[in-house]
Amino acid sequence: MSFKFTPEYQHEINKKDLQKLFWRSFPMEASWNYERMDNVGFCWALIPILKKLYPDKKNLSKALTRQLTLYNVTPYISTFPMSIAGAMEESNAEASTFDTSSIQNVKAALMGPLSGIGDAFFWGTLRILATGIGTTLALKGSILGPILFLLAFNVPHFLIRYFGTFLGYGLGTNVMSEVQSSGLMDKVTKYASVVGMMVVGAMTMDMVKVNFITKIGLGKSTQTVQSLIDGVLPGLVTLGLFGLMWFMLKKKWNPMLIMLIILVVSIGAAYVGILGA
Repeated sequence: MSFKFTPEYQHEINKKDLQKLFWRSFPMEASWNYERMDNVGFCWALIPILKKLYPDKKNLSKALTRQLTLYNVTPYISTFPMSIAGAMEESNAEASTFDTSSIQNVKAALMGPLSGIGDAFFWGTLRILATGIGTTLALKGSILGPILFLLAFNVPHFLIRYFGTFLGYGLGTNVMSEVQSSGLMDKVTKYASVVGMMVVGAMTMDMVKVNFITKIGLGKSTQTVQSLIDGVLPGLVTLGLFGLMWFMLKKKWNPMLIMLIILVVSIGAAYVGILGA
């Protein structure tokens, strides 16, 4: 499978048009709505290209209507389907026999797989990695914490959003057959999910702290319950708490109720001297 990050511009759309699409993609979710989700932001990003392709207002109106159908995708990779839609609109503007229904069909076919990849990578992996880096430094009082968090998350985000613009246009109408035949979507989704779960496990152990301060014994042999547990298996309490939360979520308990229970139990246990810093 060949990816064209620098596509050939032999038709109406050029590099400046795609760069404008890139910048206009950022506020896509500012107009998110429950009826058609990201459709307004998606269409707004394409307006300069559509105006260039369809100088006739009647044809422009039809194109805008096509792009205002329901659409939802991970915002950080939104330029990829946007530029594909732009390439297909360009083909339609140049050929009267072009099947305009294929534009929406391709957009709809890409929506699920792209969102799966985007959510797994950005929400399930990159955000957690960036949070781990930033939180570790922030807990130590370092200003580098929030700075590194923003850089670790947004540098890959900007690069993927920018190059995705040109990649989508370069693939054009052949995108579905090429991506599916390569098996790329399945591989990326699988490996991103695995890495994300590993990071979640590591962060749980590092960030979740439970300390039983109740003492057992007399004199110099006095030990806290926590030290005894850690002597048998360090991290056992954290693992048990994680397992309990997983069980409650699996039983479809309300997450807000779970957090309220944790809050109440923690305050109560600290008050009677069971838990402490």
